[in-house]
Amino acid sequence: MMTDERKKGGAVAGSSPMEMVSPRDGEEEVNAENTSMRTAETLLRLLPMALCVAALVVMLKNSQTNDYGSLSYSNLGAFRYLVHANGICAGYSLLSAIVAAVPRPSTMSRAWTFFLLDQLLTYIILSAGAVSTEVLYLSYKGDVAITWSEACGSFGSFCRTATTSIAITFVVVLCYAALSLISSYRLFSKFDAPVGYNSKSTEIAAFHG
Repeated sequence: MMTDERKKGGAVAGSSPMEMVSPRDGEEEVNAENTSMRTAETLLRLLPMALCVAALVVMLKNSQTNDYGSLSYSNLGAFRYLVHANGICAGYSLLSAIVAAVPRPSTMSRAWTFFLLDQLLTYIILSAGAVSTEVLYLSYKGDVAITWSEACGSFGSFCRTATTSIAITFVVVLCYAALSLISSYRLFSKFDAPVGYNSKSTEIAAFHG
């Protein structure tokens, strides 16, 4: 009897370190990992806010007056759109960073909301940067076919400032592309496909089998 008890005691004493880890230790490691990921995502969402504000302010101050006349960002619809898009993205970045910083359990509705809004804002800021780049290119090169004269030779300071604002905007595009990838991964890795999709796939597999 004593031999059996010693054998059992020896088996317990000889257990692997992985078996001796308590559930509380595992929970603490998961919580620490979630906290670090939440902090990283919050900072990544705050970064485009600062860049959007910078691009917006640079473009708002973009005007030049000389012997040829005066030119301001408000004279060009593409640059006005760039200002509005950067303002919208700055506001969304701040709001989403606040929501992401709050420690809440991940739900499907929250994951879908982040996914859809990140995608939407990515396309908004991308379109603003693209159309502004086209207008800036025409301002540098001109286009005889559409009677668009080259203007940057006369308003060089205006074009250089616009170039700076557009360049910052494309950095914002990269940030939002990264956020879109993160929200996509979180949505499609943690949640299964809809029930209807799974049932149809099962029926098709059964039919072919």
